[in-house]
Amino acid sequence: MFLFLLAIDFIGYSFRLLNKDIAESIINLTSNPFISLFIGLLITAIIQSSSTSTSMIVAIVASGSIEFSDAIPMIMGANIGTTLTSTLVSLSFITNRDEFRKAIGAGVVHDFFNILLVAILFPLEYNYGILTNLSSAASNFILGADYVVQDNEFRYFLLTKPIVIFIGNLLPYPIILAISSFVILALAVKFLAQTLYKSITGGSREFLQKYFFGSPYRSFFWGVVFTAGVQSSSVTTSVIVPFVATRKISLKQCFTFIMGANIGTTITALIAALFKSEAAVSIALVHLFFNLIGVLIFLPFPIIRSIPVKMAKSFGRLAMKFRLAGFIYIIVTFFLVPFALISFNREERSDSKQMEKIEEIRKEPQNRPDSLI
Repeated sequence: MFLFLLAIDFIGYSFRLLNKDIAESIINLTSNPFISLFIGLLITAIIQSSSTSTSMIVAIVASGSIEFSDAIPMIMGANIGTTLTSTLVSLSFITNRDEFRKAIGAGVVHDFFNILLVAILFPLEYNYGILTNLSSAASNFILGADYVVQDNEFRYFLLTKPIVIFIGNLLPYPIILAISSFVILALAVKFLAQTLYKSITGGSREFLQKYFFGSPYRSFFWGVVFTAGVQSSSVTTSVIVPFVATRKISLKQCFTFIMGANIGTTITALIAALFKSEAAVSIALVHLFFNLIGVLIFLPFPIIRSIPVKMAKSFGRLAMKFRLAGFIYIIVTFFLVPFALISFNREERSDSKQMEKIEEIRKEPQNRPDSLI
């Protein structure tokens, strides 16, 4: 577990070395909700943890740097960005065709679920402010008028941060650090999955099926519990990938567990928010309500629940035929599209500012006295 968390922190650290000012430079673009969505996706893909990125968004909102409403699409994007870890882990099974098909399906079912959920809730938030109103009302009810802001924080990476900084200073080569981190990540997840499987079930597939994945609601429950305990959906959703790849559980059982993990991961932002401000609590509740609504839409209805599973199975078959499909999917979805849209929006803004200046210069002579003209 420690090696897994260390690997995740190293991935974030190595990417930050490559792009030190990326977070600060793109925060200014959050006034566009569509771009804000991809900013949340990109930041979380870089940091490799929605718990960390949502906690960061909570802190930014609490500081007043961005508006509460502007941060909501970022939270939605963070839910998509966090799925990168499990998808990366699935690529470690690429040498075995059948295992790779199942593993990549388990990796992307989380992606497809969150993408479908964003497709449903983003228009509702943009047009009607459903998450804004819901979270604001809930925070007012929970906190009341006598809420006092405290100055404390809790982070799991207090244990890993000194090691990351020490090795980062010793070996200041971001590419080498990133590659090494991905290798450690894949090895740690495989070892963690094997250890958990043997220690929890005694190596019995029947025990795992009966007590942890016996029903959709049971697997959902354990997804919530395990993820709340670890405080990282990246850990739990990645550990479940080898279980699916080796046929210990089915993709359907994996999906309900992942929905539970989405709820469990919200506890980190809520803990961070309780030490910040009312706006911070509201944005943390957005994270909770976003995932809770997704569970209410998909979990009770088997027909709806099967949609992301079927999409993931189809992608798994495609990736089995064309091995590069998995790599292309990761690059395009998590990096190329967000970077392209953000860059295009920045250029568009700079062009509009230049046009505004030209218009001002053109209008200036008309506003001057005749003697000056």
